[in-house]
Amino acid sequence: MKAHDGMYIGGEWRPAAGTGLIEVRNPADEQVIATVPAGTAEDVDAAVRAAREALPGWAATPPADRAARIAALRDVLLARRAEFAATISAELGATLAFAERVQVGAPVAVASAIAEIAATHPFEEKLGNSRVLLEPIGVVGAITPWNYPLHQVVAKVAPALAAGCTVVLKPAEDTPLTARLFASAVAEAGLPAGVFNLVTGTGPVAGQALVTHPDVDLVSFTGSTAVGRQVGAAAGAAVKKVALELGGKSANVILPGADLAKAVAVGVGHVMNNSGQSCNALTRMLVHRDRHEEAVALAAEAFAKYTVGDPTDPATRLGPLVNAAQRDRVRDYIRRGIEEGARLVVGGPEAPHERGYFVAPTLFADVTTDMVIAQEEIFGPVLCILPYEDEAEALRIANGTVYGLGGAVWAADEDTAVAFARRMDTGQVDINGGRFNPLAPFGGYKQSGVGRELGPHGLAEYLQTKSLQF
Repeated sequence: MKAHDGMYIGGEWRPAAGTGLIEVRNPADEQVIATVPAGTAEDVDAAVRAAREALPGWAATPPADRAARIAALRDVLLARRAEFAATISAELGATLAFAERVQVGAPVAVASAIAEIAATHPFEEKLGNSRVLLEPIGVVGAITPWNYPLHQVVAKVAPALAAGCTVVLKPAEDTPLTARLFASAVAEAGLPAGVFNLVTGTGPVAGQALVTHPDVDLVSFTGSTAVGRQVGAAAGAAVKKVALELGGKSANVILPGADLAKAVAVGVGHVMNNSGQSCNALTRMLVHRDRHEEAVALAAEAFAKYTVGDPTDPATRLGPLVNAAQRDRVRDYIRRGIEEGARLVVGGPEAPHERGYFVAPTLFADVTTDMVIAQEEIFGPVLCILPYEDEAEALRIANGTVYGLGGAVWAADEDTAVAFARRMDTGQVDINGGRFNPLAPFGGYKQSGVGRELGPHGLAEYLQTKSLQF
């Protein structure tokens, strides 16, 4: 076990104000692998003051120079890819292959995209007899979740820095080691002191202090809808801008005529990514009633390929969930699905291993919209297959939750899929297996959030407008 000390504030590691510690556990064996300081309001205040002091100089830095710094940070992340992947695997439980390919690969791509956008983004425009200036909003309080501990940091920090803002980051308690590595990468990339600051701690203490701090101009939060409501209320009370990326219950709609085998295989893979711990996981598969049993058989076949075990073993395709509470929560949902009458095809609530926070990949068929497993975010390797009679019913099912973060549509042709996607109440839809695009905005409708991340739309979240009249 390694005991880490200090917060990254003002370009240096400083001793924490308090003596509290957070234990970091490896979810595969439940062993404590490290401790980090549990930050206090005093630590947050020091970090915000450092960010405020650095703001004028960083905001005045030419956009091309800011872009160059972000590109340098990207290069450090890439050079230390294996180190980041190993750390993410150890504290999150992601398989090493997934950690390197996605957990590190995606944020590297995002940093590259933001660096390119920042160098050419129009921070001024002419409208009639006015000149409109796009200026940094100020000090950003970023609160990130544990499921993508590097990607979510980069998705907030890179556009904020590109806009000319300075940042105080409060990472999730379960995955602070990745955030500490990121802080060391910031230092290695040569970003000016105070531009990026890190405070580890709990949500109720450090997170609350950051959200309510009077010198924080914008709060960017990713996490559950329940906590997002609290963050939004606290930020709103202080009349500060808030960006929220929250929960999801995404529908994978397979229309008649689509390549069912491909749609099911890709859909199952999407659910299994990160052990099901993705806010936009396609956990509801909608299939025409005539092909429901065929889809169930194909999904069961795909499930059989996901070996559950040690995430460092190359043969493993599904690691553990992040902690005991998350494991127990997912297993409770599986029990609830059985109680409500869904047909259990694969998996179940029994633990696949005696030690570690593992959950068996679970497939439910004959799921109806009134079941809890069809409505609530489970956040684990659980797939529900729902039959529908016609396209109108498929649309009602797809839109029939409080969420609207992600989705997918499969059809015999692109035009049919796009026509259906246009009617979905969701922020991002994959068309016939569309790939991740770091330039495209990501964010939700309804209770899936407020605002967008990634690309030029993500950069715009950190800018405010000023108009000069002539």
